[in-house]
Amino acid sequence: MHNTLEQVFGYPQFRPGQEAAVSAVLAGRSAAAIFPTGSGKSLCYQLPALLLPHLTLVVSPLLALMQDQLAFLQHHGIAAASIDSAQSRDDANEVMARARSGELKILMISVERLKNERFRNFLQQVPISLLVVDEAHCISEWGHNFRPDYLKLPDYQRQFNIPQTLLLTATATPKVIADMQAKFAIAPDDVVTTGFYRPNLNLLVEPVRGQDKRRRLLEWMGQRAGQPSIVYVTLQKTAEQIAQHLSQNGLQAEAYHAGLPHEQREAIQRRFMGGQSTCIVATIAFGMGIDKSDIRNVVHFDLPKSIENYSQEIGRAGRDGQPSDCLVLANRDSLNVLENFVYGDTPELEGIRCVLDELQAAAPDGQWEFLLGPLADQSNIRQLPLKTLLVQLELKRLIAPRYAYFAEYRFKFLVEPEVLLARFEGERRDFVDAIIQTSSRARTWATVNFDALYLQHQAERARVVKALDYFQEKGWVELESKQMTEVYSLLQSHFDAQALSVELHTYFTRHERTEVARIHAMLDLFATDHCLGHRLARYFGDDNAPQECGHCSVCHGQVARLPAPPLLPALVDKNFDALCGDFIHKHQAYNGSVPSAERLTRFLCGISVPLFTKLKARAIHGFAALENYPYAEVRGWVQSHLPG
Repeated sequence: MHNTLEQVFGYPQFRPGQEAAVSAVLAGRSAAAIFPTGSGKSLCYQLPALLLPHLTLVVSPLLALMQDQLAFLQHHGIAAASIDSAQSRDDANEVMARARSGELKILMISVERLKNERFRNFLQQVPISLLVVDEAHCISEWGHNFRPDYLKLPDYQRQFNIPQTLLLTATATPKVIADMQAKFAIAPDDVVTTGFYRPNLNLLVEPVRGQDKRRRLLEWMGQRAGQPSIVYVTLQKTAEQIAQHLSQNGLQAEAYHAGLPHEQREAIQRRFMGGQSTCIVATIAFGMGIDKSDIRNVVHFDLPKSIENYSQEIGRAGRDGQPSDCLVLANRDSLNVLENFVYGDTPELEGIRCVLDELQAAAPDGQWEFLLGPLADQSNIRQLPLKTLLVQLELKRLIAPRYAYFAEYRFKFLVEPEVLLARFEGERRDFVDAIIQTSSRARTWATVNFDALYLQHQAERARVVKALDYFQEKGWVELESKQMTEVYSLLQSHFDAQALSVELHTYFTRHERTEVARIHAMLDLFATDHCLGHRLARYFGDDNAPQECGHCSVCHGQVARLPAPPLLPALVDKNFDALCGDFIHKHQAYNGSVPSAERLTRFLCGISVPLFTKLKARAIHGFAALENYPYAEVRGWVQSHLPG
């Protein structure tokens, strides 16, 4: 273990916590490493991967995280690769071939990849020593960034006979840690926590009124011109505006957000990492996996979404151990916008009922097949909450995921069909001939007809997919697949759909309250009169941080009294018909009904749902007209104007 550390990675000794986590994994036990951002969590799987006999499979939520870690591994001569949606099929095939042959030590994927039937076929054929879950807090409903698909990882571990797991995260409260531990049966002694206090970070909270924030940011950044800095904002348009404002005032800055083309985002990130660009104004899309050690300043121009997000974002500063400043320009102005994001993820009661009706309609078949996009449109539930709803139905043992498959497979011959057929004999030749004969051919592409193959030749779908993969591997055909179809078994369909809709809606509403409470817990942290470093560490269950760090704004004697948001004109004076008339009219024309109070509130608060995309709601007068008002207040006002 120590030899590998020195010879491969070039480190003379382990950092705190690393040795305990690595030792647990090498002793054959599952473990969790909960270290602050930048404390070397990745080494806890990278080193064991070299010493374990088989493949280490790493599940990571973001492409940027994978790319950075891959570059590091390849630099150290470690055989590592990833499979992601940006790759060509040839590249993915090459990676799978390297894994099959045993050449590859580490394979990185997103959790969604595990729903792909071709990839699952492949995993059944490859022995795996260790499952690594990066950003493991995503598995807990009590954590931030909850990813419903992460809940299935314990099942996948059993399915692919993976003997042990390593969980990695920087932001887990005691409740989340307990949840992670229970789901993966990790012994308490193998949960390694090194504490959350970072002595080199100066945590500063400054109360600033909304209209003064730009001036204050300019002042602050002007004193630190040329230092690597990240400025975090909530909205994409704010990122553009603030980057432009800084640039116009002589401070080089670039905007970064999920709305930019992939290549442009990559280029901005490369410039920042290489030092050609020093200031990035970003939404939270930026920073996951940014392993730049000398970031000197992290500024929150807008409030972060939660204490966990705040902790993760400031964790990008000062990874080289040098003093770094983390400033929050705090007020309550954008509070309603933050809360509105939360309300947008709560499905309407009728949307939940729509999904349950679909499920019951599938009962005679014993299985339920659907495409996620159309189901989201039909039920008017955003895709993320819809996935959460499906996971809840799994946990209630109403449905069980069987697999996901591409509804359509098509192939193009790269050799003549007769040449392909000549490679086989006997029953195999008949089987290959059946695939060729039943596939409907257009000019260049042939579409596979799975139903005909099963009816005429009893050919199982899995065998056909495996054969097509083999043909592609051999270079005889080019293969394409599209339209991911989810397939679930129906475990029970005789339930009271109305009662269950209400129960599930209550679950989402409870989650909504938890998320709103999370925002207010963050405000309480920023307005505290106790040391910020100590308060932050306590939130994550770390009692070892000093009572007073001596270098936060509170220790400097500056307790943040957050200014109240500017007074908004009373809703009672607003004209309901002027704001809602066009939308109500368009909604009625589209589906013959008056929109519910909930739907109207979402329209007025600028919260997108699938139906709004179809109605082109953003272009309708009144959209987001009340986005600065509290959601509950807008809903009350809407209800007072609706009949009955």
